[in-house]
Amino acid sequence: MVLVHAWGRHQRLRGTDLSRRGVLRAGALGLGALSAYGTVEVVTNVFSLPGRVRRATGSFAVGSGDPGAMPVTQWFTDSVPTVARTSYRLIAGSDTVPYADLFAGTDTVLAVLDCTGGWYAEQEWRGLRLDRALGAAPPGARGLDVVSVTGYRRRFPVADVERLLLATHASDSPLSDGHGGPVRLVAPDRRGFWWVKWVRSVEWTSAPWWMQPPFPLQ
Repeated sequence: MVLVHAWGRHQRLRGTDLSRRGVLRAGALGLGALSAYGTVEVVTNVFSLPGRVRRATGSFAVGSGDPGAMPVTQWFTDSVPTVARTSYRLIAGSDTVPYADLFAGTDTVLAVLDCTGGWYAEQEWRGLRLDRALGAAPPGARGLDVVSVTGYRRRFPVADVERLLLATHASDSPLSDGHGGPVRLVAPDRRGFWWVKWVRSVEWTSAPWWMQPPFPLQ
């Protein structure tokens, strides 16, 4: 849309665009921006503010190794549900998996939850690997849908199945409701909105993983 707009309303360069005054104004603006950025970095480091150590995404560390210190956040269309552990059943294809089996899972992965809210936390997540719950992909499967009790969903490539974890614990602590309990998805190397909370079902689909909005719309 930007390209169409620029093509339809393109402007010709004028002699004054590259005048001495124009160049000086652009240079002053650039130097001002760099000075402001440098000032923020110096103040952040001197006073050891939370943003002192950041990832390439700009997120800063909150609660690594301490799940209780992680912020409780979810996609803006969601709210935190209360899911009874005693009656919880995960729908895995044509089968169901009781919470006790997931809770007893011993698969672990050290992964960073990098939230689009601007924070990240590294935890050792424990639960059951997704491929153990689902088994091998059936013929014709091109994607895998992970669906929350709230209706929130994300679709993954079939090749990702062995890397995904249905987590019930973070750093040996059972997941709270706010952090996706009883079961949340752990998707290493993907941003937080891929880490589906309150997982209700996982199912194969013939639709490719890329046939979905880049960000959730539900």
